[in-house]
Amino acid sequence: MAQKAIREAQGKKMIARLLKEYDGGKYTVEDSFISVSPETDLEALPKEYPWLDSTKVVVKPDQLIKRRGKNNLLLLDARWNEAREWISERMQTEITIDGVTGLLDHFIIEPYIKHDEDDEYYVAITSVREGDNILFYHRGGVDVGDVDEKAEKMLVPIGDFPSASDIEKNLLGYLNDERKGIVAGFIEVLFKLYADCHFAYLEINPLVVVDDRVHILDLAAKLDSTADFLCKTKWDGIEFPSPFGRVLTEDEAYIEELDSKTGSSLKLTILNPKGRVWTMVAGGGASVIYADTITDLGYMDEMANYGEYSGDPNEEFTYKYARTILDCMTREIDPRGKFLLIGGAIANFTDVASTFKGIIRALKEYRQKLIDNKVKIFVRRGGPNYKEGLRQMKELGQTLGVPIEVFGPEAHMTKIVKLALKGGN
Repeated sequence: MAQKAIREAQGKKMIARLLKEYDGGKYTVEDSFISVSPETDLEALPKEYPWLDSTKVVVKPDQLIKRRGKNNLLLLDARWNEAREWISERMQTEITIDGVTGLLDHFIIEPYIKHDEDDEYYVAITSVREGDNILFYHRGGVDVGDVDEKAEKMLVPIGDFPSASDIEKNLLGYLNDERKGIVAGFIEVLFKLYADCHFAYLEINPLVVVDDRVHILDLAAKLDSTADFLCKTKWDGIEFPSPFGRVLTEDEAYIEELDSKTGSSLKLTILNPKGRVWTMVAGGGASVIYADTITDLGYMDEMANYGEYSGDPNEEFTYKYARTILDCMTREIDPRGKFLLIGGAIANFTDVASTFKGIIRALKEYRQKLIDNKVKIFVRRGGPNYKEGLRQMKELGQTLGVPIEVFGPEAHMTKIVKLALKGGN
């Protein structure tokens, strides 16, 4: 599963458009959410959305930024002329949030919903290995705090759908009686939409109830991007933006596109294109361990990339992934040489021989560039068909003209890092 975040406006628009398919129109979320980008003509917006001239609004950045209220990035209860000026002053302005610097270039405008703090609730649905967790807390809003500690939780097994009565019984014990039926019914249909549209994460904070009507004030959501072929119509051209402050390189964007086309996981972040230490790691957990080991050995500044291939990608996908890393690695020659660490733990179901075939194809293709860059390759892997995979790697080392040292599960997972960088165990 490739979980990718979407913009708040797109998530709200999807819910507003599709919710009636799951409840017959009982719950209605008005599609009054306006996306604003640098290309938006602010002066023309009231012509397209006449309600802007008569309705007070809320404005906030729509760039996967957390804690917008606490970072003074929220305009509440404003007239349109105030909102227009607020956006104009901030559009394409560089800011730093939690140590990350980026440009503000997307905003969401929506009607201001007058309510009391007692009207605010927290609800989230998250996908886990066993199914989906529904979380509910009867005090939502910016000061909700640690919801993992506070919220009531309900695990829904894979394939099951909770009824409103189940939800009320398991989650809404602290809610006043007059609101229980409304909130339970809404969560019931929201869960159906969540499952059918292949969400992987959906958080609403706060969910507000005013005059027996539900309003989604703040939303964060992720979709399983590999379900695009199933949900193309329902998603209606939805986009997956980069995190705030992060602009993908051409190579990172290419791997992200590959990742979206497979049920496996392919991830790549270029940290230092001139770095000497490159990794091709199988598994998200292993990638963290390798990065930590490289850092502990004092080579953080030389660490060129971070990423993973996992979930049993086929030979072709592994080849394209490996080829991309090798291409990045060999663009600039460092006279001191470079290291390529092809590592991983002991796989559960990834066919090591099959993935190694893809990597070997890429290594053969880049043979001369690897020689020119004085690359030394260190391999450590275990799992299904690992002996055949390691055999192929050893044979390659005899003909490639590039030093390749190969280890199986008898060696500690990060041994190859110490061998490469320190020349010993």
